[in-house]
Amino acid sequence: MTTIAAFFIALLAGLPIFIVLLLGTLVFLQQTELTMLISSLPIQLFGSLSQNGLLAIPLFMLVGELMNKGGLTSRLMNAADVFFGGFRGGMAYVNLMTNAMAASILGSATAQIAVMSKLMIPTMVEKGYNKEFSGAVTIAGGLLGPIIPPSMLMIIYGVVAYQPISDLFIAGILPGLLIIAGFALVIFLTGVIKGLPKGEKLAHRDIKKDVLNGLLPGAIPVTVIICIISGVMTPTEAGAIASVMAFLMGWLVYKSIKLSDLGNIFATVATSTATITGLIAMASVMGWALSFEGIPDMMVEWIASLTTSPVVFLMLVYLLVIVLGMFLESIAVMIVLVPIILPAAVGFGINPIHFGVIISLATLVGLVTPPVGPGLYIAMISANLKMMPLFRAMVPFLLAMAISMIVIALVPELSLWLPAALLK
Repeated sequence: MTTIAAFFIALLAGLPIFIVLLLGTLVFLQQTELTMLISSLPIQLFGSLSQNGLLAIPLFMLVGELMNKGGLTSRLMNAADVFFGGFRGGMAYVNLMTNAMAASILGSATAQIAVMSKLMIPTMVEKGYNKEFSGAVTIAGGLLGPIIPPSMLMIIYGVVAYQPISDLFIAGILPGLLIIAGFALVIFLTGVIKGLPKGEKLAHRDIKKDVLNGLLPGAIPVTVIICIISGVMTPTEAGAIASVMAFLMGWLVYKSIKLSDLGNIFATVATSTATITGLIAMASVMGWALSFEGIPDMMVEWIASLTTSPVVFLMLVYLLVIVLGMFLESIAVMIVLVPIILPAAVGFGINPIHFGVIISLATLVGLVTPPVGPGLYIAMISANLKMMPLFRAMVPFLLAMAISMIVIALVPELSLWLPAALLK
């Protein structure tokens, strides 16, 4: 209890998450009279970062930075407008599909919501859409980032849980498509019940230009997925190739990236990578300390005393992760919980790849749930919205998300069939 109290006091005090984790570990070692292990902490910290899978993190972050600087989102939006802009509620579909395409590159829900809020919410409002609905569609689409490959959250789960990242990437495809279909259904029903503006058809010359402009950035995630599925490249190698492609497009094709921009881009990627790997190292040390006292085994036994059903266990995981996600960023939730909960999941006979999809989805809901919900705040600031009207507009999308999550939990084949068919 002292460790838990110290953890939450430090968290509520606003200390950085990696310091919170370190403080919790030190308090735990002190309370359990394992202070002799403190001298081994530096070795454990170094060892937790000596994994090849971690190399994929800065590479895919670099892809996202280069594509943002290169104007990816606006080009993807114009390409999506060609196919969906003419329907009733067309801009809402365009918003959703642009998010789906950009998700495979940005890989972060908060980053995607930040980028799309500045672009899509004002555009939708100009075309006659309700501001709260525009914000809700943008936030819902942003949730696709960590589930559609290549996903930063999947990379981190793979590293923390010692699971193949390529399998996790492919495992997110069908669940991602299911969630897209659910969100599209919400937009369709909103158009039928409340009425949404009808889109405008593009001139023939605009269609050709916009599709061609969207094909190039869209080729990056396609190349990554094909190379991983075919076994030609590891996820890390695919990230390196994607980074080169993104740079060449932005520098030579779109002329939106200058060589002088690379210093700032690399600095941003280095800072973000240091933050994430620092969290991974501290969480690994905490998991190492907890294992000495058999805490993961005790948690398995405790959960087993509550239920013997794998489905009920997954529902409890959903609830726990969603609550924590209201206060912590999704990456932090993933890093803290996976080493503790995964042994319990395996004990219930749940495939670790399927569990990776489950816990990734659960972290997303907390991002857009009051009272903290950072995804809500990003859209609120970008579009000058109030929380409760925005959250009410989000409810139908959250309901679609919840139904999709339950279906994915009940049907493991949605996560496991494609990796088994393509990678085995």
